[in-house]
Amino acid sequence: MTLSFDRRLSENPASPERRAEILAAPAFGTIFTDHMAVVDYSEEKGWHNARIEPYGPISLDPAAAVFHYGQEIFEGLKAYKNAEGTVGLFRPEANAERLRRSAERLMMADLPVDIFVDACRELVDVEAEWIPTGPGESLYLRPFMIATEAFLGIRPSKTYTFCVIASPAGNYFGGDVRPVKIWVEREYARAGRGGTGAAKCGGNYASSLKPQVLAAQKGCDQVVYLDPLNDNAIEELGGMNVFFVVDGDTLVTPALSGSILEGITRSSILTLAAEKGLAVEERKVTLDEFRELAASGRVSEVFACGTAAVVTPIGALYDGDDVIGDPDAPAGPVTQQIREELLGIQTGAVEDRHGWVTRVR
Repeated sequence: MTLSFDRRLSENPASPERRAEILAAPAFGTIFTDHMAVVDYSEEKGWHNARIEPYGPISLDPAAAVFHYGQEIFEGLKAYKNAEGTVGLFRPEANAERLRRSAERLMMADLPVDIFVDACRELVDVEAEWIPTGPGESLYLRPFMIATEAFLGIRPSKTYTFCVIASPAGNYFGGDVRPVKIWVEREYARAGRGGTGAAKCGGNYASSLKPQVLAAQKGCDQVVYLDPLNDNAIEELGGMNVFFVVDGDTLVTPALSGSILEGITRSSILTLAAEKGLAVEERKVTLDEFRELAASGRVSEVFACGTAAVVTPIGALYDGDDVIGDPDAPAGPVTQQIREELLGIQTGAVEDRHGWVTRVR
C-alpha cells in the first residue's frame, strides 16, 4: 500500500540564522523542526490523508482513547548526512516492523511498512537542512501512533493518527562519549512476563520514570532492571539494551524474554560482532554471574546500546553500597570498534554491506 503525501509547508519556518544557531550545539529532543508527517486511520477509509504539515499542537477530544486506555506506541530512528551531502535513514524498515508488532500487542491499526518508511523519508526530505553533521550528531525521528476515537468503553479504538516529528540531536548523555553509571533496581520493574515489555509503548517508560529519578539522586545515569522470578536475570536499562564482553572474544547479551525490547541497534551489533569473529551469545545473565565474572576479570567491557545513545560504555553498576566495575574505566577496544563501525555505516564513512541505510536524497 502506498500513499501520496501532500506537502503543506509552513509559512513561518525557522530562519537560516536560527537553524544554524541550533545546529551549532544540538541537544536531544528539546527543539523540533518546522514540519511533521501525519497520516489518519479509520475503519471505513483505512490509512488516508497523508501529509506534511507545519509542526504544532494536535487537537483531540477529551474522551480520546489514548488519554484513558493508553493505546499509544512509538519508535525512534535517525537520519544522517555525510560529507558529500547524501542523506540516509538507518534501518527504517526494521523500525516499521517493530511498530507493527507493538500495534498488534496493543490492538491498534496495522500500519504498512511502506507508509511508515515513506512518512519518514518525506519528512527528512523536507527537513534535510536541519540535520547536524558533527561527530555522533543526527536528526532524530520520533514516529508515533495514538488512538483518537472519543469513547469511554474498554475496547480498541476505531480511529488512529500516525505522526513523525524530528529533532536535531547530539550525544544523548551530553558532551563527549563517557562511561555511564548504572543503578541496579531491585524494587521496581519496567515490565513483566506477559505484559508489554516487548512493545515500544509509553506505559513502559512511564513506569520507569520513578526508578530513573531515584537513580539520578544516587548519582547514576541509568537503571538496569532484573527479573526477580528468574534468579535476578539482567534484562535491560530504562531505554537501552546491555552487552558484556567476556574473555575479550565473546559478546554476551540477555536473551529476549518477552519483557525485553528487541532493539534495532542491538540486532545490528549482534551482526557486526559475529562478522568481527567474536563469539555471540544471547542468553540468561544473572546479576550474580556478572558479579563473579567482573571480580575474576573475565568481563573486560560493558556497554549499553540504543537508537538515541548508539553505543555507550558502562563504567560501573551500583547495587546498593556494592560497586561492580570501575566507574572511570574508558571505553574498551570492542566497544570502540563496534561504535565506530556502526556510526560509520550510518554516516556513510563505512561500506553499508547489509543495505541498512535507506537513501533519502
